[in-house]
Amino acid sequence: MSAPYTLYFYEHCPFCTKARMIFGFKKIPYEKRILLNDDVDGPVRMVGRKVVPILEEDGHFMPESMDIVMHIDGVGTPVLTGKTRPEITSWLQKAAAPLYRLFLPRAAAAPLPEFDTTSARAGFIRRKEPSVGAFSALLEEKTEELTQLNALLKDLAPLIRSPEAVNGELSTDDIHLFAHLHSLSLIRGVVYPAEIEAYRQAMAVRSGVELFDDIAV
Repeated sequence: MSAPYTLYFYEHCPFCTKARMIFGFKKIPYEKRILLNDDVDGPVRMVGRKVVPILEEDGHFMPESMDIVMHIDGVGTPVLTGKTRPEITSWLQKAAAPLYRLFLPRAAAAPLPEFDTTSARAGFIRRKEPSVGAFSALLEEKTEELTQLNALLKDLAPLIRSPEAVNGELSTDDIHLFAHLHSLSLIRGVVYPAEIEAYRQAMAVRSGVELFDDIAV
């Protein structure tokens, strides 16, 4: 019997990571469908625009990562019951820009299934490169952004209360934070303090979303 839920996503997409995490947290099986990055017709047919993630359930389609997260968390007993903290939100906001600049060129270079065709990879580079600058320069081993991210990780370490949940009890902060750390795992040269290393490894297991450590660029 097939799973009642199908999730359409890209492996590199942090919003998709958020949607995937809740299934792991809830131990709810789902069918994974990874779309090619230049597949426009599929998402448009499902939800009227090119967007991922998309949840399919009983012939109905739902976009928007946090809508999917809250919908699945509402199946049975919720798990995202912990309080959130403004310190985590602030950290995420500070890390977003340097992370985005370093992550995009590495996603474009990584052996990910959404880039299995030349046109899918080339289209991603063509669309994304203008927003951050030359990918080649951002792929250098030592950049200002990498220095910023490593400093920010030192700031984050004392904010982590438990490897099992950043605030001690699972909350939406974990959804947002692990999505950031999942993207960071594609960047070679990132240094994780012990508290963050324990947290990201525990979250990867608990969510069922593997880190990119083995293919970091």
